[in-house]
Amino acid sequence: MLGRIQQRRTRRKLAASHYEAIVAQSREPAFYAHLGVPDTMLGRYEMVCLHAYLVLTRLKRESEECAQVAQTLHDLIFDDFDVALREAGLGDMGIGHRIKKLARNLHGRISVYESGLAAGDSALDEILRRNLYASAEPEPAQVAGMIAYLRAARGLIDEVSASALLEGRSSFPDSTAFVGRSAEVIEP
Repeated sequence: MLGRIQQRRTRRKLAASHYEAIVAQSREPAFYAHLGVPDTMLGRYEMVCLHAYLVLTRLKRESEECAQVAQTLHDLIFDDFDVALREAGLGDMGIGHRIKKLARNLHGRISVYESGLAAGDSALDEILRRNLYASAEPEPAQVAGMIAYLRAARGLIDEVSASALLEGRSSFPDSTAFVGRSAEVIEP
């Protein structure tokens, strides 16, 4: 019994570490100031979804233990969304519905980002414009920079070892390296 409690605490600590990295990277000013992501609640949510996609899919591909950390991370993300919605003034009656919608949106983003990375840059361009840039009109160079960033971030997170993942370490590229770049693969 005590062993399971300790395992849950450890998973929660690891998930919190990954979530802190996701949120910190999602708040990088270059995304908003130079890569055209709208600096709004929706734009910031989309950046969290993009980075959560990278970490969640990486964890789930690794091992059962990592998959359990991924589930705990998923739960932690939505606990945080719940708090954010309450702080924004939503009452108890609307929270459950909104959290379900946010969960569907995140799961949809995971699916489309995965298929977009496999399909190529034109598909990824369309996906980013429809989701990340839904409320903005980015320049082609901004979208190309985000495509390059997403590809580099995927490559970098895929290189993180299982042991590092189980120590709560995530790795993302420097967002400023993608300002004014094309969609070619950029080494992290």
